[in-house]
Amino acid sequence: MVILWHCDAPNFRETFSLSRPTSGIERGDLDPDIAPSVGVRTPDETLESLVTNAILGQKNEKYREVAADMIENGKEWYFDGISRSEAQQLLLSSSNQHGAFLVRPSESSRGDYSLSVRTQAKVCHYRIAKAPEGGLYIQKGQVFPCLEELLTYYKANWKIIQTPLLQPCVPERPLERDEWERPRSEFALRRKLGEGYFGEVWEGLWLNKVPVAIKIIKSADMKLEDFTKEIQNLKNLKHEKLISLHAVCSIGEPVYIVTELMKKGNLQSFLSSPEGKALSVIRLMSIACQVAEGMTYLEERHIVHRDLAARNILVGDDLTCKIADFGLARLLKDDIYSTKSSTKIPVKWTAPEAANYRIYSQKSDVWSYGILLYEVFTYGQCPYEGMTNQETIQQISRGYRLPRPPTCSPEVYVLMLECWKGNAEERPAFSVLREKLSSIYRRLHHTFT
Repeated sequence: MVILWHCDAPNFRETFSLSRPTSGIERGDLDPDIAPSVGVRTPDETLESLVTNAILGQKNEKYREVAADMIENGKEWYFDGISRSEAQQLLLSSSNQHGAFLVRPSESSRGDYSLSVRTQAKVCHYRIAKAPEGGLYIQKGQVFPCLEELLTYYKANWKIIQTPLLQPCVPERPLERDEWERPRSEFALRRKLGEGYFGEVWEGLWLNKVPVAIKIIKSADMKLEDFTKEIQNLKNLKHEKLISLHAVCSIGEPVYIVTELMKKGNLQSFLSSPEGKALSVIRLMSIACQVAEGMTYLEERHIVHRDLAARNILVGDDLTCKIADFGLARLLKDDIYSTKSSTKIPVKWTAPEAANYRIYSQKSDVWSYGILLYEVFTYGQCPYEGMTNQETIQQISRGYRLPRPPTCSPEVYVLMLECWKGNAEERPAFSVLREKLSSIYRRLHHTFT
């Protein structure tokens, strides 16, 4: 679309010309009397009214599309190319308040529009249809020549739709576009690796070359207002025992979090495999030390994992172990991440204060690390086997603790029990656990080599 203006002072008369690339409208489709359309705008006429009068009333639908394209682009309330669900996400974000609104192309009726308005904590959607004789309407019989006049009317008469139109939607996305934000088209899903509390995990290819792991999260389950902050945290964390973030796809649904791919998968599955079951105690101690090292790094930066477990430790070549999903539990909505039996909280790995009162801290991560040690020294066995989540909570409150696994030394079991202290403040710091476990590992290594 090209707009050419000519200013003829002092009368401020402006000549305009409309043209369009041949893709979409062939030259042969245009009426020679109005291709290109040329008119004169005087000071008391708006460009919108002139274009509408010149083109929008034409019978040919393509002319109406030309006018609509030119009119709506550049309007702060018009959002082209976003879906109903994306509109809801934007309007419900912390940047927008009650009465925020936007207009977008209709998904269900091609050529029409939708008015999306935030009313308190929900979003209402109204179809804006095109009248057969030209013009736009929400209610039949109340037709307007253009979107701007329609919006002006309903701003003044908002009680008709029972939703005030107070201010245009702030065009803020869940994540700012930067070098980390990549289009989904760059990623190809190859093989589903698993499914957890945060969604599905797939093995994939980036640009058909780089093997990656892709975590797919439904936006409906996320606290979008926290997403930017948490992803920024992930970008800033660099440690050899943490999974590296490669990219994010946060525009539209579903959200992709793209990380490095670890060849041997998650630790829980690996430990229960034939290769895992053949690991020596020294190898198991090495795994425990690697996780403690990564958690010490997070502890120093005041990052709470919230879901530390063998399933969230990934294993690579030479038994290199890296922590995944750190901080992502903060992104789940409270009704997803709760203690009810029908929801998804990993009760058997969760500290009592977190399971009962949602009090998360580095000390609640320490409790979970003790459970992870149990998984390691039982070669991936599920903790509290045979108990329901509710039974687990009850037994823990009565003082029950998991027994010492046969492959676990008394020294290590003492550390596990310290991790499971009922008083969170009495649990050791990860830096202390790292030093004690490293000392045990060095002695074992010296003994068997």
